[in-house]
Amino acid sequence: MTVHQGIEKIRAYLTAALANRQSFTLEDRRNAVDGLSTLAPLPGGTTAAMVRLGHVMAEKVTATASDPSGALLYLHGGAFVAGSARSHRQITTMLALETNLPVYALEYRLAPEHPFPAALDDCLAAYQALLETVGDARRIFLVGDSAGGNLLLSALCQLRNDGMTLPGAAVAISPSTDLSCSSDSYETRKDQDFFLSRAGLEKDFATYLGSASPMDPAASPLYQDLHGLPPLLLQVGSDEILLDDSRRFADKLRASGGEVELEIWPDMIHVWHFFPHWLPEARSAVQAIAKFISRHSAA
Repeated sequence: MTVHQGIEKIRAYLTAALANRQSFTLEDRRNAVDGLSTLAPLPGGTTAAMVRLGHVMAEKVTATASDPSGALLYLHGGAFVAGSARSHRQITTMLALETNLPVYALEYRLAPEHPFPAALDDCLAAYQALLETVGDARRIFLVGDSAGGNLLLSALCQLRNDGMTLPGAAVAISPSTDLSCSSDSYETRKDQDFFLSRAGLEKDFATYLGSASPMDPAASPLYQDLHGLPPLLLQVGSDEILLDDSRRFADKLRASGGEVELEIWPDMIHVWHFFPHWLPEARSAVQAIAKFISRHSAA
């Protein structure tokens, strides 16, 4: 299947799945996002069980060769209002198999029931619990997509501000780094991006923020001081409206003296990693994440 054919398969699926989005309740939307895990059989060779990280639950996904001396904390996307460990099992099982690390998919609290900073607080508590379990922060790695990428970057800055030992490396997939939606790609990519829209994200971000400002550095990591962060990989699709959120963050991090790799994947949509059955680039992107983690695990 060509890239074009794969993208058209995804477009058709999303069009059908979201045909009645105007009448969706929040529960409908959450169920639709969780349904992403049912698009294709999950990769074999992994097991999953719910565990507690501090006060937060997580789904721990392990492969036969998983090394318990390390851990990967996964922060799912879903615009802060949807998503779960279930919705992201295609990605977390691939990561467990490719990295040979146990993957903890965090069930952080969602808005509007739990607005900012509840989700961020959950991520910080989960990292603290993993650090106590693993013992060596250099053997902990963070991966997050979309809203989870935002939480990952915000958590790294908060951990640094608090004087905590930082993880060995981190990977943000299609992250939303500026909740004011001011990146140019909201306009320049709006015709290519059939997954996201400015209006939809503005509504979701407002739901998440509550009374907080989208310019609050704790909510929009682009506005943080970015010195002293661990090595970072950013993956983003060339056709998504969040493209410049990654570009701008990478530019600022480099200017702060940080180590960052920015991968812009041609013709890819928002978090294409969901669709390995239609896009071989999905598995290739996860393999690139595993190689990045492996390099920094050995450092």
